[in-house]
Amino acid sequence: MQININKPSVENANKFALFNLGFRPFFLGASIFAIISMVAWMLIYLSYISVSIENISVSQWHAHEMLYGYGMAVVAGFLLTAVKNWTGVPTVFGKPLMVLFALWCAARVLFLFGTAQLPWVAGADLLFGLMLIVAIAMPIVKAKQWKQLAVVSKVVLLWVGNIVFYLGCFGVITSGMQYAINGAVLLFISLILMIGRRVIPFFIERGTDTRVQLKQSKWLDISILVFFVALFINAIFIQTPYLTALFAWTLFVLNGYRLINWHAAGIWRVPLLWSLYLSAWFINVGFFFYGLQALYSSLFILTLHIFTIGGIGLMALSMMSRVALGHTGRDVRKPSRWLGLAFAGLVVSLLFRAAVPIYASEFYVSWMLIAAILWTLSFAVFVVIYTPILLKPRADGAFG
Repeated sequence: MQININKPSVENANKFALFNLGFRPFFLGASIFAIISMVAWMLIYLSYISVSIENISVSQWHAHEMLYGYGMAVVAGFLLTAVKNWTGVPTVFGKPLMVLFALWCAARVLFLFGTAQLPWVAGADLLFGLMLIVAIAMPIVKAKQWKQLAVVSKVVLLWVGNIVFYLGCFGVITSGMQYAINGAVLLFISLILMIGRRVIPFFIERGTDTRVQLKQSKWLDISILVFFVALFINAIFIQTPYLTALFAWTLFVLNGYRLINWHAAGIWRVPLLWSLYLSAWFINVGFFFYGLQALYSSLFILTLHIFTIGGIGLMALSMMSRVALGHTGRDVRKPSRWLGLAFAGLVVSLLFRAAVPIYASEFYVSWMLIAAILWTLSFAVFVVIYTPILLKPRADGAFG
C-alpha cells in the first residue's frame, strides 16, 4: 500500500509524530546523547566512575562516540530529511525509521558501558550505518539525481571509517582507531563544506532584514574541493607534514575568501544565522591550525576542538535548531530567545577547552570541566525547547 506522506491531515493534530521524518528521532537522540556522553566522559576522566575499556584508550572511546555516535545521528537526521526535499521521494518513516533509530541507540547504550559488549556494539553500529546509506541512496537513485550521490559517498566513507575503528579495536588493523578518528573529523568537515555551500548563503539571503545577494564562484568551489581531497589523502595516508601544511593553509585562504563573500551585516542580529556563519569561520580557522599542527604536534588538542566544538558542534546545533523549526511548519524567524545563549555557550566552551589552557595550563582540568559543563548546558537548552516540537505533529497539520 502506498502512503502519500505529503498530504496534510487534520487527524495528525494530536498524534505522536516522532517517527514521521528522520530529523525528529535523530535530532532528539543526538542532543540527548551529546549530554549523556559528555557527562560520562567527564565522570570517567575525573575518576568518579570506572568503565572497563580494553584495547583502546579512553580518549579514543570518547572521540568515537562524539563523532560516530553524536555526529552520525545529526548527519542521519539531516540527510533523511534533505534527501526527501531534494528528490521528492519519501525517505524512511514509521517502523523502518524506528528500526534504524533503535540500532543507533543500541550501539550508543552498549558502548557507554565500555568494550565488554564490543562485538554487539560493532554489529549494531555498522548495521545502522549500512541501513542509513541504503535509506538515503534509494530515493536519489529513484529520482536519478546522480550528483546527489556525492553526499552519499561521504556517508559511505564514514561507514568505512567506522569499520576501520572496530577492526583496530579487535587488533586487525594497527592504529585503526586513530585512522578512523582523524579521518572522521575531516569527513565531517567535508560534509559541512559541501552542504554549507548549498544552505548557508541561501539562509543568509532570506534571513536578514535587508535583501542581499551573496557572491558565489564556481572556480572557488572547485578549488576548495580539489585542495580538500589533497589534504585528506595526504593527512590520512601519506602524512607528509609540509604538504599537509600547504594544503591546509591554501584552504584557509580560499575558504576564508568565500566566507567574506557570504557576509551580510544583518546576520549578527539573527542567532540562527550568526551561529552558522561563525561555525563556518571556526572550521576555516581550524584549517590554519591544522597546517600548524602538521609542523608542531603540540597544537593537536587545540586544532581538534576548533574543528569539533566550534565547527561540527556549533554547526550541528544551529542546523538542528533551524531544520526542526522549518520542517515542523514553524516560523524560523521566531526561534526561542534561549537559543542565542545555547550557541554562545558552545563558543565559550570552545575557548575554555582549546584556548584558555594554552595560557593557564596549570588549571587544565578545571578549564576542561567548565567547557564540558557549557557544552552540556547548551544541548540541554535545545532538548528542553525542541522535545515537544519534535514529538508533536507539524503546526500546519501536514505529515512529516
